[in-house]
Amino acid sequence: MMKIGFASDHAGVELKTRLCEWVKKRGFEIIDFGTHAKDSVDYVDYAYLAIQRRSEWDRLVLVCGSGIGMSISANRLPDIRCALVTSPDHARLARQHNDANAIAFGQRLVDPLKAEYYLQVFLETPFEGGRHQGRVEKMGKTP
Repeated sequence: MMKIGFASDHAGVELKTRLCEWVKKRGFEIIDFGTHAKDSVDYVDYAYLAIQRRSEWDRLVLVCGSGIGMSISANRLPDIRCALVTSPDHARLARQHNDANAIAFGQRLVDPLKAEYYLQVFLETPFEGGRHQGRVEKMGKTP
């Protein structure tokens, strides 16, 4: 069974909670790294917490107000390929071509029903490999 990790800051806690429930209803195991309140916290701390526990999840969902802070924070760390997703095509291509293992949403910028659909596409889409494999391997190397 695929394990899905979740993390958010205060500006993303509502969408994160909704997506956790949505994923649970579909039979996935979830690991919620927080936050669980609307008290102001730094998105960086929660992105790093979830990533430090990388061995516990297969895919990661990050949510903040815009999704930008979470995605930038996540992509600074080795072996994380986080896509800020605003369409089903982004979700599909992030998996097919980039083997993304994390997805970021902006609670203030995405409709919750659309976020559920984008997450579904992300979770169901396999990595194509082939010509994309070498490119993904290059991502982990210092230029």
